[in-house]
Amino acid sequence: MQQHEIHRFLERYFDANECRILEKNFSYMKVQLTTELDKLLMNRPFYWHYLEKTGGTPNPMTLTLVTGQQQAPDGKGEFIHFGSPRLHQIFASTKKLASFIRLYESVPQQGSQVPLQPWLCLNVKVTYQSDQKKDQLLSYGIQLINGTIEDQFHSRLQKLLLTKRIPDFCYTLSPFIKLESAIKRLESKIQEVIDHDDHTWAEDAMKRWKEDQDLLESFYEDLLTKPESYHVEKEALRTQYEPKILVEIINGGLFYLS
Repeated sequence: MQQHEIHRFLERYFDANECRILEKNFSYMKVQLTTELDKLLMNRPFYWHYLEKTGGTPNPMTLTLVTGQQQAPDGKGEFIHFGSPRLHQIFASTKKLASFIRLYESVPQQGSQVPLQPWLCLNVKVTYQSDQKKDQLLSYGIQLINGTIEDQFHSRLQKLLLTKRIPDFCYTLSPFIKLESAIKRLESKIQEVIDHDDHTWAEDAMKRWKEDQDLLESFYEDLLTKPESYHVEKEALRTQYEPKILVEIINGGLFYLS
C-alpha cells in the first residue's frame, strides 16, 4: 500500500467505527477514539477493568497518526506505514469489528424511487504453502437476483459512495438467491480459480522434499531400527515441504447497489 492509500484507509476505518476526526490534512489525522476502539487499540486493560468495577465515566484517548512528511501541529503522532505495528493492529481489528457488513450505495436523487440490487461480496486470501509461501487475494461479488458473478468486486466498491443507512428515495429488491447458495457458488468459483492456477510450485516442493528425504535415509540406512530422531526429522520434512492450499475468508458484506 502507498502512503496515500493508507491515509484513505484510515479515514474510512475511523469513520466506519464512528470516531470523530478532530484534525486532519493530507499528511496526518487526530482522532477521538470510541470506547470500543480504545479497548482494541490502546492497550489499557487495567484502566477499563477499574472503570467497569467503579462505574466511572469513560474517557477514551485521542490518537494522532502521521502518514506523510508533515507532522501534526503539536509535533506528536505515530508515523504509519505498511510495516508498522499500529497499522497491522488496525488491520487485525477489522476482523473483529467488520468481518461482515451491510452497506447501501448513495445515489443522487432523481425525482423517483431508485431500486437497489443486493450483492454478496467475499474477500478471500488463498495461500500456496510449502517451504515457500505465496498469498493471492481474491474478491468476488454475486448478485442475489440473477446470480451474476463479478471479479475484483472490492475495487468496484471502492469507487462508490456507500452509507450505513438506505438513502432517501431508494428501496431494496428482495434477493432470489439465498446466502447459503450464494456462498457455495462463490466457493465453486474460487475452487475453479485454484484448479486453473499454475501448480508447478507444488511439484518443485515435492522434488526438494524427496531430495532431503533421500539424504535423511542415507544417514540412517545402516540401522535396522530407526531411532526417535529419524522419525522426528522425517516428520519435520513433511511439515516443511508438504504442499498445502489454504483458503481464508478475510471479510464479506451485503451491498445494495443501483
